[in-house]
Amino acid sequence: MSTNELTQVYTFFRPSFIDERLQIWMKIKKFQPLGNLWYNEENARDVLKGDEMDLKNIYNIEFHTGSKEELLPGFTSDFPYIASCAELDKFMGRFVPWHWHKTVELFYMESGILEYCTPKGKMMFPAGSGGMINSNVLHMTRPQAKSEKNIQLLHIFDPSFIAGQQGSRIEQKYVTPITTAKQLEIIALYPDNPEQAKILDTIRESFHLSENDLGYEIKLRETLSDIWVQVFAMSRPLLEEKGHYDKANDKIKLMMVYIHEHYAEKISIAEIASAAFSSERECFRVFHDCLHMTPVDYIKSYRLQMACHMLAKGKETITFISNACGLGSSSYFGKVFREYIGCTPIEYRRKWQNSDI
Repeated sequence: MSTNELTQVYTFFRPSFIDERLQIWMKIKKFQPLGNLWYNEENARDVLKGDEMDLKNIYNIEFHTGSKEELLPGFTSDFPYIASCAELDKFMGRFVPWHWHKTVELFYMESGILEYCTPKGKMMFPAGSGGMINSNVLHMTRPQAKSEKNIQLLHIFDPSFIAGQQGSRIEQKYVTPITTAKQLEIIALYPDNPEQAKILDTIRESFHLSENDLGYEIKLRETLSDIWVQVFAMSRPLLEEKGHYDKANDKIKLMMVYIHEHYAEKISIAEIASAAFSSERECFRVFHDCLHMTPVDYIKSYRLQMACHMLAKGKETITFISNACGLGSSSYFGKVFREYIGCTPIEYRRKWQNSDI
């Protein structure tokens, strides 16, 4: 059996099935324990396959037509939940762009450091920490660690998954108070706090639920409900405070949707402002306060994101992509692309089309 074959077989086996010599070999090859499994960081996308929870591998985000919320792969109305493993270094541009979703994002940092940004500020999450991103919160993330992989494990679910029927007592008493709390954009959890460490342990262990077990769906909902109650209890002091509703959050989303739908065309500030029933002056203020950039900067950023996607996934010419993304001539496209990404469009295409993603 070759080294590669050993890697594939034993990545998913429990330590009790591995003899002492193989354990030594695995340590040399930088295999690491994860709960009751061993894994190699080179195969981190497969950490929890086999008889464990099936994690969706996420390397980029796509958007729903119309609402422009994040489109989640494998998400269904009869089971509004997915688990994912985000290998953040493999996202195009090495960051996750601004987006939002009705679903709640419960996460654990397996390795690396992740910066979360919202209109209210930034928070850092090192390995061993985690948290919850509330429903409909505008956010973006950027991995920070350079010497190790930045890997994030996530439970993403619609609040109805634990609330049950709309208008239920559970929804009214425990779920809605959190999902509608404007002061709770991100609930951060760090292991140096005993109460938060307990919640983090539950989150981490929850990724070991097996989809092959009888009653998996019920056990998963029970586990997420337990985590929710712990988060609810920890957040009660904040819930008693009166949250401030900021209309800018709604306005920025309307403006972003307009840009997402018209990025291939010429876009004026007046048109962007009109999409949110605002003045041009307010448009600049909203972009500055929420995204910390100008509308023009965001348009350029989004066009380049779309260009990156086309370069990595398609075979269209550089000139075609430049025009399709509203970036004008291929020479201007090359200049802006190099400034933004750090390489030429051709170099970028070669790198990502030759990757194993």
